[in-house]
Amino acid sequence: MFFLSFFFLLIFILVSVGFFTLFERSVLGYSQVRFFGLFQPFSDGLSLFMSEQVFPFNSNFIIYYFCPLFMLIYSLFFWLLFPFLVNCLSFSFGLLFFLCCISVGVYSLVLCGWSSNSIYSVLGGLRGLSQTISYEVSLSLFLLCYFLMIDSYNLIDFNFIQYYCWFFFFSVPLFFCWFSCCLAETNRTPFDFSEGESELVSGFNIEYGGGGFAFLFISEYSSIIFFCFFTCLVFFGGDYYLMFFYFSIVFFCFLFVWVRCSFPRYRYDKLMYLAWKCYLPLSFSYVLFFFFIKSFVVYHFFLLSY
Repeated sequence: MFFLSFFFLLIFILVSVGFFTLFERSVLGYSQVRFFGLFQPFSDGLSLFMSEQVFPFNSNFIIYYFCPLFMLIYSLFFWLLFPFLVNCLSFSFGLLFFLCCISVGVYSLVLCGWSSNSIYSVLGGLRGLSQTISYEVSLSLFLLCYFLMIDSYNLIDFNFIQYYCWFFFFSVPLFFCWFSCCLAETNRTPFDFSEGESELVSGFNIEYGGGGFAFLFISEYSSIIFFCFFTCLVFFGGDYYLMFFYFSIVFFCFLFVWVRCSFPRYRYDKLMYLAWKCYLPLSFSYVLFFFFIKSFVVYHFFLLSY
């Protein structure tokens, strides 16, 4: 009994050490008036931009230096598509502009990996390139389905056509495929093959630090928020004058984090199989499905008009 009681005492001491660190951090946070971590993002960004910028000796300096800035500008270009009714830019072909933007993004990722002149970064860039070729075909076909339905490239029309019924209700499988493609587009778990820490240390951005890494970090999370916005716009009514629309965006941002903490990274060939053997046939099937729906509606419209 003496040894048993002493064993349990040691177990409780070790567990209490872990909880004491949590208690210490909480007290330090309150004593330094951190306001529940509200200013932590600003301090993180400030520390990144103020840290020393180191350049690899064998890197292609100009491309290496400007690629993170290009990725930041590319991620912010998406937000030109925000469908204001009164805007300085009129995007009647916003859907085509979106497809053009996502096709350009892979160039910056490959150049980041190549210009670093590191084995891990080059492998990460090549993975990102083949990954993008795989799922962007299906991603384009998903959007083609809704173009056939609304007969317009203008994103504002998504709000008008879904006034009585959301697209989500009759394309649930398409929504889940779209969401997984969004995870792959933003290099998030379980499709973060270009960054795979367990295999490539940090992938295409391994040689970046300080401000360069901050630009890459901002561009990734800006793209995540945009894809959450675009998902709500396409599948859930797109009524951006309601507060519910912005709560939906926050919910999808939560889903991105939830997927990251719930799923391990897939094997690389699994994504290839998923993209070419599952998503592509499904996208073609839905293109035909939406085409027949559109034909049926047009046919009955002409019958009523006559």
